[in-house]
Amino acid sequence: MEVKIPTVGESISEVVIAKWLKKDRDHVEVDEAICELESDKATFELTAEQAGVLRVKAKEGETLSIGAVVAEIEPGESKAPDKPEKKADEEEFVSEPPAEASETKKTGKLVQMKVPKVGESITEVTIARWEKKEGDFVELDEVIAEIESDKATFELTAEAQGILHIKANEGATLDIGAVICEIEAVETVPGKKDKPQPEEKGASTPEENGAKPDYAAGYPSPAAAKILAEKGISPSQVKGTGVEGRITKEDALNAGKKAIDAKQDENEVPPQPVQGTRGQRRERMTTLRKTIAKRLVSAKNEMAMLTTFNEVDMKPVMDMRARYKEKFKEKYDVSLGFMSFFVKASCQALKEWPAVNAMIDQDEIVYNDFYDIAVAVSTPKGLVAPVIRDADKLSFDQVEKEIVRLAVRAREGKISIEEMKGGTFTITNGGVFGSMLSTPIINAPQAAILGMHNIVERPVAINGEVKIRPVMYVALSYDHRLIDGREAVSFLVRIKELIEDPGRLLLAI
Repeated sequence: MEVKIPTVGESISEVVIAKWLKKDRDHVEVDEAICELESDKATFELTAEQAGVLRVKAKEGETLSIGAVVAEIEPGESKAPDKPEKKADEEEFVSEPPAEASETKKTGKLVQMKVPKVGESITEVTIARWEKKEGDFVELDEVIAEIESDKATFELTAEAQGILHIKANEGATLDIGAVICEIEAVETVPGKKDKPQPEEKGASTPEENGAKPDYAAGYPSPAAAKILAEKGISPSQVKGTGVEGRITKEDALNAGKKAIDAKQDENEVPPQPVQGTRGQRRERMTTLRKTIAKRLVSAKNEMAMLTTFNEVDMKPVMDMRARYKEKFKEKYDVSLGFMSFFVKASCQALKEWPAVNAMIDQDEIVYNDFYDIAVAVSTPKGLVAPVIRDADKLSFDQVEKEIVRLAVRAREGKISIEEMKGGTFTITNGGVFGSMLSTPIINAPQAAILGMHNIVERPVAINGEVKIRPVMYVALSYDHRLIDGREAVSFLVRIKELIEDPGRLLLAI
């Protein structure tokens, strides 16, 4: 029977053979774990689909595609010699065997253990505590140390049975792949090492069942050991359902759930009665809201959007408004606001940096030599952006009147499609709602949008002195496919210059 790499997830196309749990020509039982596989998301065990003799077809560390043959299993009996039956009066434990006793015969093999990979972003770990001492005898899969990363704590299990030789002290920080210890492998468990009593495990010992030490009852698989360690559950609290009582990954998952549920039941506190009403209501999304949502998501997904920021000293503009607002309103029958200054400043800056006024049409860049400025307006049904046509040719009072006209029509629901089409650049003012800073989303197919914000008095350094000035943060979100950082930053600096010295707007300098 061919043993193939199973499908382990929709997005996983290949796995790595992390470790063979059985050797070539070993006898395996049905559902017995034969190797560990690793993907870029998880570690899992591969089990035998029938009993027989294992024929390994792939090496440890090899990367295989899903469906590739990793091993074959030939029908047959185990060639391992049967263990002699114990006499009834034979003692279970050997009190103190001599040093040269055959139970501790060494194989000469030295297993080097390295810090395993514990996460994609983790590059180093710290040895929190050694569970075993230098020279101690350890069994396969026995916990020997506890290691910590900046995200979690993990248990390190022995990769062979034998004598432990520690290579790094507690508190040491090691890189992934660094040698942490070595195990001098031995063939059998030393006689003086205590063995678990049958009644402690609720079943006979592994030796009495003829099972191999590396798959004894009550011992977790590597994957199960990791899960139990993460959940803080001792293997002795879990009943294994695998081969010869082995604790499988599923056992660990289920045990963790039962333990958590039991703990919650013990600590359960009667729920407090809910005060007041907790009603809900549903409203059908308007067509306008659907359109806004669709366009915003499309802009985020299709553009390489980036935002740059600057701050503007608003005192010069505020002084000019305070000086002329009464005469301005008396002559033009409209108030002088901040928006007209930013519209006129944007037109001047767009002329100097035409890429900000352009747009992408498939494989071409469309440069506009006109300046139709869209102004975002909040309405009861959603945000709309009516367009001020040829804003560069309008005077301050004409800009203010057009803003008022479009805003009133938008809020009354009378704005037309034609009045919202064809803008080349957009200005949005979140400051009217108290926003200090934001990253506005581009109004596609335009390439940029200017965000205005709340004006707050802040301490600033002017000619070596600290003074309190009314400051506004401004933001420019732009499509990096079309506009480079130099152009975006320079555009915003130009806006700052024109607003901080509004006389430049009149002289176009």
